[in-house]
Amino acid sequence: MAEGGISSFWGPVTSTTECCEKNYAYSSYIAEFHNTISNIPCIVLALVGLINAQRQRFEKRFSVLHISNMILAIGSMIFHATLQRVQQQSDETPMVWEMLLYMYILYSPDWHYRSTMPIFLFLYGAVFAAVHSVVRLGIGFKVHYAILCLLCIPRMYKYYIYTQDASAKRLAKMYVATLLIGTLCWLFDCIFCKEISSWPINPQGHALWHVFMGFNSYLANTFLMFCRAQQRGWSPKVFHFMGVLPYVKIEKPKAQ
Repeated sequence: MAEGGISSFWGPVTSTTECCEKNYAYSSYIAEFHNTISNIPCIVLALVGLINAQRQRFEKRFSVLHISNMILAIGSMIFHATLQRVQQQSDETPMVWEMLLYMYILYSPDWHYRSTMPIFLFLYGAVFAAVHSVVRLGIGFKVHYAILCLLCIPRMYKYYIYTQDASAKRLAKMYVATLLIGTLCWLFDCIFCKEISSWPINPQGHALWHVFMGFNSYLANTFLMFCRAQQRGWSPKVFHFMGVLPYVKIEKPKAQ
């Protein structure tokens, strides 16, 4: 939203997307305050996942996945703090790269030509980044991103129905729940922005979307780590840090 009480350090808004939050309401250096700081939980959760993946020597793909979650959250912070066109790419391009990485992790175990998938996905991501840096995709970006997400759903569902562990299934259910709630918050913020603007307190639907999607990514990663550990015969089990935050613990055979 264009209205705000403090002058802008970054200059006029040049991004193609703005959320339902007053610009520069708290600082001249942060355009959308709540949408910026709401990415912090995403970074923390990704860091927790990365530490767990490193300590238990999971495959490098999972470390890269957690790092990509952090990069995405940092890019989102930069974008919402500045609302500049160039910084918008630091949010949107990592979103696509992350989905390509999810596609690799989901489909690569059954892919017969191992080298073709990572090469194709890498080239696809590079071409997208180049095109996106020149062309303002707007609604086209959202449609493209939604398609990538939909391509992951059949495989996630297959993993769910073939997983017998109740705790792992609960991870998948929590993943779906956070996705749905987060999406509702995002839609509410977009559709009812005019009404929200007249309320005494803004519920910050887009900021809530960030928080829920941070948990959503963490739960998705944890569930995929469990499924991959099952494929490798590592006897995975789901534990909870301080009785709340789930994580996967494995027992590798001594030969590994």
